Amino acid sequence: MKLIEYYDGYHAQADPFLIKANDGRFYMYVTGSNGVRAFVADELCGPYTDIGDVLTIKGKHNFWAPSVIFTHGKYYMYVSCMNDGETDAHLQTMHVASSDKPQGPFTNAKKLIEPFSIDSHVVENESGLFIFYSTNDYEAERAGTYICVDKLESPEKACGKPVKVLSPTLDEEIFARDRFRKGQHWHTLEGAFYFREGDWHYVIYSGNCFESPYYYLGYATAKTTETDLTKIKFTKYPDENTYCPLIAKNDFESGTGHNSVIKVDGKYYVIYHGRDNVVDPRIKGDSRTARICLMEVKDGVLKAIRKEKSL
Repeated sequence: MKLIEYYDGYHAQADPFLIKANDGRFYMYVTGSNGVRAFVADELCGPYTDIGDVLTIKGKHNFWAPSVIFTHGKYYMYVSCMNDGETDAHLQTMHVASSDKPQGPFTNAKKLIEPFSIDSHVVENESGLFIFYSTNDYEAERAGTYICVDKLESPEKACGKPVKVLSPTLDEEIFARDRFRKGQHWHTLEGAFYFREGDWHYVIYSGNCFESPYYYLGYATAKTTETDLTKIKFTKYPDENTYCPLIAKNDFESGTGHNSVIKVDGKYYVIYHGRDNVVDPRIKGDSRTARICLMEVKDGVLKAIRKEKSL
């Protein structure tokens, strides 16, 4: 179901990242051209109020896929952006900014990881802070964007020793054929979100491009007591050679991907973007909206329970 319906001054909600903040309210951060947009609600399913841009950086544009974590007494936002005037998306660079409040403003922005670096998820456990993100491999057999994880020395400094987590393995993950040179098809895995339930570790990811009929959310698993996330070996579900979406297009929505996950009252929910198969004619431009569905989590298997109108 959609979390936000059309409203005056409509802003698309691509790459939604949802948290429950210390004030008990739900904050959702989304991609924006001029800054990171945020929405707030008292209840998980809303209604959500648009609170405007909560992070802008002078001289930067195209703020992609923000993620937020509360740690070290502050809210830290991780987001990719690039310099004004740049049009090559492969110059997207991961930055970090901080705020005392979940509604921002997020300030003191710093470059965290060299380009190409997008789609962060920062996790904290007993072994420290870790950042999942996507970067490029131009020489792999299946060249393209893959997911890695690095440890953070602090919320504002990466160790700089990323480890590959997941790579493209399927034709359904081909973003574009012959993209940079003839015969080399470009693949994409991005939008990683990590969580743990018992000894099962999960990474949900997006494959392909949101404009493709094969665009999907898939996931990988590992069963271990290891807490250093750079040492865990994840395996795609059900295996690396099978296209088996957790979420993909259906009879009422398409372009479904790029998720976050939240656990509320003992239940898991996956938040993702998609577009209605019949788009509201009042929406001009990007019609992706934030959506939510219940997710069953059991013994290394995930099941999304999607409904068009309500949970």
